[in-house]
Amino acid sequence: MKSLFHLAFNVTDLDEARRFYGDVLGCAEGRSTATWVDFDFFGHQLSLHLGAPFKTASTGHVGEHLVPMPHFGVVLALPDWQALAGRLQAAGTTFLLAPQVRFEGQPGEQWTMFFCDLCGNPIEIKGLQSLDTLYAA
Repeated sequence: MKSLFHLAFNVTDLDEARRFYGDVLGCAEGRSTATWVDFDFFGHQLSLHLGAPFKTASTGHVGEHLVPMPHFGVVLALPDWQALAGRLQAAGTTFLLAPQVRFEGQPGEQWTMFFCDLCGNPIEIKGLQSLDTLYAA
């Protein structure tokens, strides 16, 4: 069975969302109205609606760091993750957790970075040498 993930959430400004998701992240824009816009978020559907974003709190433990909960994101093959990290850095993105490797040399080795969109929604992007290792214990 093949499936695609759909997530709908609020943003405070559709033009800022278009700049961030379209220009910085490189997501293709889909349908839209005056109050929402869809994006192809690395093969999955995001539907961004005008409204108050999720309330978040830095309660998630990532190593010695606390990260915002809830958050969403995607897992990419490492070369794609590295290219995206470079685009985000070039765009002057403020990272909550700068691009880095975790669990180096262990099962589940992954690269991660946390940042927020321009409306404050927290995002985590993971990178793996092989997507088959996502659930390695």
